[in-house]
Amino acid sequence: MKMSESRIFASPPMLMILLSLVIASFFSTTAGQIGVCYGMLGKPFPSPSEVVALYKQQNIQRMRIYGPDQATLEALRGSNIELILDLPTSQLADMANQANADKWVQENVQRYIDGVRFRYINVGNEVKPSDGQFLLPAMQNIEKALSGAGIGVKVSTSIATDTTTDTNPPSHGKFKDEYSFLTPVIDFLASKQSPLLANIYPYIAYISDKANIHLDFALFTSQSTVFTDEKNLQYQNLFDASLDSVYAALEKSGGGSMEVVVSESGWPTEGGDGASVENAKTYVNNLIQHVKNGSPKRSGKAIETYIFAMFDENQKDGDYEKFWGLYHPDQQPKYEVGFN
Repeated sequence: MKMSESRIFASPPMLMILLSLVIASFFSTTAGQIGVCYGMLGKPFPSPSEVVALYKQQNIQRMRIYGPDQATLEALRGSNIELILDLPTSQLADMANQANADKWVQENVQRYIDGVRFRYINVGNEVKPSDGQFLLPAMQNIEKALSGAGIGVKVSTSIATDTTTDTNPPSHGKFKDEYSFLTPVIDFLASKQSPLLANIYPYIAYISDKANIHLDFALFTSQSTVFTDEKNLQYQNLFDASLDSVYAALEKSGGGSMEVVVSESGWPTEGGDGASVENAKTYVNNLIQHVKNGSPKRSGKAIETYIFAMFDENQKDGDYEKFWGLYHPDQQPKYEVGFN
C-alpha cells in the first residue's frame, strides 16, 4: 500500500521511526548477519589492531575468536564489532568449579565489557562424548558467573554437523546416540532462549561422498531442486540440507523453538579435492547472499552466519585445514568477497 506524500510530511516523528525501522531491517538481513572467524594458528599474522581495522574496512560487523586473547580484546574496544568468545574445550573440566568460572568471566569478559560488544560466550567447540560430562556444568557456571556480574551475554556451545545422523532426508535428522549429553544442554539453552551454534561444512561432506554429492549442490550453483523432503521441502543446496537436519534433531530433543547460529562455514582454496580459489569465492559469496533468506525449514528468517576464516592457519595439521583464509597475512584478499 502506497503512503501519500501529505501523510508522510504531516508527521515527521513517524517518518523518522519508519526510516529507522527500514534501516534496522536492512542491516539485520544483510551485512549485520555475517561474521568472520579469526583463528590464530598461523604465522606471520598482522597485529590484532590491524585485524580489527581490516574488519571495519570491509564492513565485517561480527567476529569469533577461539579463546581469550588480551591483545585482540583490547583492539576490539570501541570498535562496535560484536564478538563470539570461545571458552576452549580443554578448560571445560575446570569450569565445573564455580570459582574457576567466576574468575574466567572476571578476567576475560568483565574486564572488557565497557568497550567490547560480547554477543555469545561459546563454551566448548565441537565437544566430543569424552568431554560431554563437563559441558553442561561448565555452561551453567559460566552463565551464573555472567549473571552474578550483571552481564547479559548469552551462553551457548557449538556442535559439528557430524553430531547428527539420518540426515537424508533432513527431516529425519537426529543427534547420534553418543551425543545424548546434548539433551540437557538443549534444555538449558531453551530455558535461557539462547541459540545453538553449529559448524556447517558442505565441503567436508562433499569430499567424503563425491559419488553422491555433486559439486554444484555443495557450491550453491545447482540450477534446480536436487531433492524434495518427505515434508515437501525442496532442497537446491547442501548447506540448507545440513542446517535443516540440525533443526530436525533439535525438534526431536525438545528444542524445536530454538534458533541455530552457523558458527563456522567456508571453503578451502587449496589442499584437497575441489579446493580452489574459484570454488572458495563461489561458495563464500553465495553463502553471504543465501543466508539472508533462511533455509526451507525456516524460510524468510535470516541466518546469523560466521565465515571460516579470516586468514590461513599454517600451524594446523592436515592438507586442506591450512587454507580456509579469505586474506593473506599481508591483508591482501585471496578473492573478492561481497561484504558490502
